[in-house]
Amino acid sequence: MANKVDTCTTCNKSLVEKGYVRFPCPVCGNELGRCISCRQQSNPYKCPKCGFSGA
Repeated sequence: MANKVDTCTTCNKSLVEKGYVRFPCPVCGNELGRCISCRQQSNPYKCPKCGFSGA
């Protein structure tokens, strides 16, 4: 897995607030990050490495 991400993959917000998550892209394994706001709102995200999209 790549270096740990420090910002949300969707909104670029810093991952410091409780409730964020880091996880590997299901296609390429690149690490992705999601802040609590984007998770709660089910905002879509896209892997910058392979283009996989999820919500």
